[in-house]
Amino acid sequence: MTASVVALNTATPTLYSFRRCPYAMRARMAVWYSGRAVEIVEVSLKDKPAHMLACSPKGTVPVLVCDTGVIDESLEIMGWALAYNDPDDWLLTHNASAQKQSAELIEENDNVFKKHLDRYKYAIRYPDYSQEHYRDLGAVFLLALETRLLRHEFLVAEHLTLADIALAPFVRQFCYVDPQWFWQSPYPHVRNWLERFLASELFISVMAKV
Repeated sequence: MTASVVALNTATPTLYSFRRCPYAMRARMAVWYSGRAVEIVEVSLKDKPAHMLACSPKGTVPVLVCDTGVIDESLEIMGWALAYNDPDDWLLTHNASAQKQSAELIEENDNVFKKHLDRYKYAIRYPDYSQEHYRDLGAVFLLALETRLLRHEFLVAEHLTLADIALAPFVRQFCYVDPQWFWQSPYPHVRNWLERFLASELFISVMAKV
């Protein structure tokens, strides 16, 4: 994942976003937390802005357009924001072990859990198995998070880190497929962790309609 080399002259960076997209959510949260000033442009997925498509032809959000180029991967946008300011050490700069755990969790979330989440959410498109089957596959990841949260209040440390912010929007989406099942599921620590996240100033602020 490499930022595109596009010459731009932008006083305030522009962040193209879609409010309910979990990738865009985590990018917005990192930017908000860092205090980096950006102009957020809410995108209609049925009518994407021509400028966004010119900068990032793949047409997915989030896309950050700044004076050094274009960044169109959510984790890279988070890194861009945290390089500017990371007051609570989300990056765990002096804890190599926790950094490794964080990277592994994010990779598992993005490459495995997200696949099960999509099949659970859109089970009608994947008729080979039942929706419950896809839910059970996703719940394997919830169990792994539950085990971690038995040891820490957050996923890899005693404070909020990049891992929590990168994963929570996806667990939220998993929850909302069948909230009744989720809030009665045998993962009380995951439920409490998500509940705290949903009630946080950070999440509420970035979910305000633009």
